[in-house]
Amino acid sequence: QVQLVESGGGLVQAGGSLRLSCAASGRTFSTYVMGWFRQAPGKQRVFVAAIDWSGGSTFYAVSVKGRFTISRDDAKSTVYLQMNSLKPEDTAVYYCAATQRSTGLTGPGAYDYWGQGTQVTVSS
Repeated sequence: QVQLVESGGGLVQAGGSLRLSCAASGRTFSTYVMGWFRQAPGKQRVFVAAIDWSGGSTFYAVSVKGRFTISRDDAKSTVYLQMNSLKPEDTAVYYCAATQRSTGLTGPGAYDYWGQGTQVTVSS
């Protein structure tokens, strides 16, 4: 079992930055691929970014590539999402997720563990 707790959300103006954190507890963090998803009101949960076990491979949604950076610190059992140049359309609840699978990482169904989410609101 893995418990995930997100933090770092908030209200920011367009063009600003936020860094989300997701602290994990439970089984060995380094054996998990970690992902970030987001869900806007009335919409489905969609993929944002993922990072593999070693941190050597990262994956991004087209909508955030070049603006967001995912990273992990295995010593702290934490995954981060640095979000720069934020836009109003980035407004959503952001969730971190964990999986030991290596395929289908852009789909929520590939992940076994989820955090409770953190709200990010970008004002225009």
